[in-house]
Amino acid sequence: MPIATYTLTALDCREPAALADFYARVLGGRISQYDADWFDLHLPGGARLAFQRADGHRAPDWPQADDNSQQLHLDFDVTDIEAAQREVLALGAEPLDLDDQGGERRFRVYADPAGHPFCLCW
Repeated sequence: MPIATYTLTALDCREPAALADFYARVLGGRISQYDADWFDLHLPGGARLAFQRADGHRAPDWPQADDNSQQLHLDFDVTDIEAAQREVLALGAEPLDLDDQGGERRFRVYADPAGHPFCLCW
C-alpha cells in the first residue's frame, strides 16, 4: 500500500502568473490562483502543476552539475516535433539543446520563460 498519493509539482519562479500562462498554452488546462504568490494549473487528465513566487529564483544551469544545477525537468510527448517547437519558441521558450541526433535521441531540450528545463519528446 502506498504511503502517499501524488498531488502536484511546484516550480519556483519570479512571475508565477506568467509561467502558469506559458504552461497553460503549452499543455492546456485551467489556471486557478491561490494568492498573489501561488498559481495552480489543473491539467486535462487530472494532474496539476503549481507555480510559486521566489523572488531570488535563479534559473538552473543545464546540463551543468554545479551549485545551480538542474533540479528537475519536465517531459512532454508530442506527435509533431517541428510544429511543437515552433509553438513553444513563439510562447517564449528558449532552446537549450536541439540536437536530436537525426531523430535517434527522440527529444529536444528547452527552457521555459523562468529558465526551468523541459523536453519535447516524440
